[in-house]
Amino acid sequence: MPLNFPAAIWVGLLGTPFLIAAGQVLFKLTSASTGGLDARGLTSLALNPLFLAALALYGFGTIVWIFVLKQVPLTIAYSFMGLTFCFVPLLAQLFLGEALTLRYFLGVALIIGGMVAINS
Repeated sequence: MPLNFPAAIWVGLLGTPFLIAAGQVLFKLTSASTGGLDARGLTSLALNPLFLAALALYGFGTIVWIFVLKQVPLTIAYSFMGLTFCFVPLLAQLFLGEALTLRYFLGVALIIGGMVAINS
């Protein structure tokens, strides 16, 4: 199947994994101030702005994804979710100072290669 989708579909195919990755970084930032697994800790978590932002990103990403799936077969679309494995380390490096290694770049190349193989 040729991948000649409209620009809006491409935005969704690439944007949804990015939104999920951004949510993961916000979850990590949230974890630094998370209390215990008791009523007080859970209440604090539920009111944490970073946690709420992460949930909002996940929710928005899910809505976008539903509209992408309306236009793209799941077998094609789902391969793009592999991009989360590329985006999370990039965002973690930018916002958390985590290191990017040669293995990361090799992994990105393999993921992109896999996506090309699946979708060509």
